[in-house]
Amino acid sequence: MNLFSLQSRIIVTCSNRLSNYLQQEISELGFVPVRIFKTGVELFGTMQDCIRLNLNLRCASQVLFSIKEFTAYDASDLYNALVKVEWEKIIPAEENFSITSNVTNDTITNNLFANVKVKDAIADRFREKTGVRPNSGPELNGVVVHLYWKESIAELFLDTSGETLSKHGYRKIPGKAPMLESLAAANLLALKWDRKSAFINPMCGSGTLAIEAALLASNRKPGLYRSNYSFMHLCGYEESFYLNFYKEIETVVIENCSVKIIASDISEDAVNISKVNAGIAGVEDMITFELCDFAATTIPENEVGVIFFNPEYGDRLGDEIELEETYSRMGDFLKQKCKGYWGYIFTGNLELAKKIGLKPKRRIEFYNGKIDCRLLEYELYAGTRTASPPTPLQ
Repeated sequence: MNLFSLQSRIIVTCSNRLSNYLQQEISELGFVPVRIFKTGVELFGTMQDCIRLNLNLRCASQVLFSIKEFTAYDASDLYNALVKVEWEKIIPAEENFSITSNVTNDTITNNLFANVKVKDAIADRFREKTGVRPNSGPELNGVVVHLYWKESIAELFLDTSGETLSKHGYRKIPGKAPMLESLAAANLLALKWDRKSAFINPMCGSGTLAIEAALLASNRKPGLYRSNYSFMHLCGYEESFYLNFYKEIETVVIENCSVKIIASDISEDAVNISKVNAGIAGVEDMITFELCDFAATTIPENEVGVIFFNPEYGDRLGDEIELEETYSRMGDFLKQKCKGYWGYIFTGNLELAKKIGLKPKRRIEFYNGKIDCRLLEYELYAGTRTASPPTPLQ
């Protein structure tokens, strides 16, 4: 078995409601998705394709490579199928491995029990064939085996990512209630923004949206900020596979990108955290940080672009009554100071959103964790309704 030339089914997972944006990314890389579902995209390819996907995707969580489909009614069936897999040709004896799973089976009351059965099958196979076995543990920094098991249908994957791709590696100081990087990237892909016009982010918090905007505008891919993936620990892996794709994402970076990005916050700590995170991402010079109330944020005149708010929405931070005034002021700010721009407000509180006082042109559905959220889009006309903002990228 040569894992790195084998072609199989690939499932790229993502958070709920991000799959359309993930599909867009995958298609732009030249792959042809065969199925899109609410938490992922399916395609066919090789393990080397998995490497390329891992390094490029902004909206993904895991890249899973299928190695076996089978029927299992209970734990005994599961073990008997998995002990026949040639694990000694997949996991190097000196490597660590871990198990993750998604299990819905009437005979299994605890996913950890299914994980143990997978681990036992791997260990017993190694002892039989080699007399030794790899070490196992909960850490996702070595080989990661993923079990999908729904009723009698089971499928075994190699999780080629390991640690989730949802975190892009530059945010060492998260700040309060931060938006996950993959969610921020998906929000940016949903905007009417051409990645050349201005991007203004009042209430920037830890800077995730402004940083992701800078990464997108300069075509910096997440793989630039990470050096360990699960695929690196598999039998047959050669460093040249990774380095070829790493060089590919290095060469497409747009140096000296001239897009204007402004991020502001009333909290000095938030601005300082944002600067540190932007520095780690290598985009601090692309972002102008301002310490001020959002209403004092600089809006470049005679330009067009995007204003993006990600305010508190009352269930995790702040008090809802106090936030009513904030949402009303955001609406006034957009109406009075942002004409000619596209305005966006991301919120998980639609009652508070009514205080904005503007009619959204679109309501784009997202989840932030388990919170049902909307990205509200406002067209802020400058003078006449014939004014046309920049054409968005498709």
